[in-house]
Formats: sequence, C-alpha cells, structure tokens
Amino acid sequence: MKSTKIIFGLFILVAIAQLLVPTKMIYDQENTLKKGKAYKFITEPIDPSDPFRGKYIVLNYEISRYKTMDTTWVRSQEIFVYLKDSLGFAKIDTISKEKLNSKKDYLQTNVDWYDSYNKELNINIPFNRFYMEESKAKPAEDLVRNSTNLNELSTTYALVYVDGSNFVLNNVFVDDVAIKDAIDAQNKN
Repeated sequence: MKSTKIIFGLFILVAIAQLLVPTKMIYDQENTLKKGKAYKFITEPIDPSDPFRGKYIVLNYEISRYKTMDTTWVRSQEIFVYLKDSLGFAKIDTISKEKLNSKKDYLQTNVDWYDSYNKELNINIPFNRFYMEESKAKPAEDLVRNSTNLNELSTTYALVYVDGSNFVLNNVFVDDVAIKDAIDAQNKN
C-alpha cells in the first residue's frame, strides 16, 4: 500500500513537471514578444528546400558576416553578438568572446568560420528557420528567393523580438508585407 502511494505521488510530480516545462517555454516566448525590442534582420537569397527537415523556409542573413582583423576565432566557439538599430534594421554593434556588462540586446551563438582572405567572421544566426503551413512553405521560399535575387529594390527581412539574450522570430516580410499574406495574395491571382 505504501509503495502504491509513493508511485502515485511520483506520477503526479511527473505529470505536473510535464505541464510546467511547456508552459514556461510558452511564457518565455510571450514575454519576449511583449517586452523585447523588435529588430528587422535583412535576409539574403536562401538555399533550396530540404524535404527531409520539414516545412519551413531557410533564411540567410546579411548580418551573418562581420568584418574583423581579429584572426583568433575558432569554429563553434561561443560568442556574444551585440545588436544596434541602423536605419530601421539590425546591425552588429560588437562581437565578444565573453559576455559584456552591457544593457544592449545580444545573440548568444557561435562562430561558423573565419574567412582570413576577406577578414570576415561568419556567424551562425540561431533563427534561420521560419516554419509555415505545409502548403505555403515552398511558395514562400520561392517568393523570398525571387525577391532577393531579382529585385535590388525589394527588401526581405525577418522581424525578430530580442529581450536580453532571448529571441523570437515573429514573421518574415517581403516589401513590408507578411510572407503569409503575400502567398495568399499570389494564390488569389
């Protein structure tokens, strides 16, 4: 009888933990959306879709390269990318190998590689996938690719809320139109 009570008590604890963990994750994301600063990250042409990874669009960012004369960067090294707003779009203010005592928003990420020829640090941007409804992911990816490849006047960007080191990729826009709305408009024509 005593072991049954212990097992039941453990079951209740596990059930509560299974509810608290996703609730905390949702709360953190909602809190970042409410309190975080919105940054627009300009995207670049994207890679072809990969049917094995699911339905999302792959985003490459202009901000993923940073000119620096410091050649001591190591692949996969943890770094802190501090952000600033420049003409409405996110730019890198500074990059550090250690967390700075700063009030600026930052991304905690890692080094992809250092290009010694061009003196550029290539950075892994942690929000490079935008998940969408299955039927809209491929047309959205094509729309983003075409707008960044064919039209220099077109602006494609990801709206990301950053609060300290927390971030939420909110939406992707093509010429200030949400990607979902742009696909819906395309489908009506």
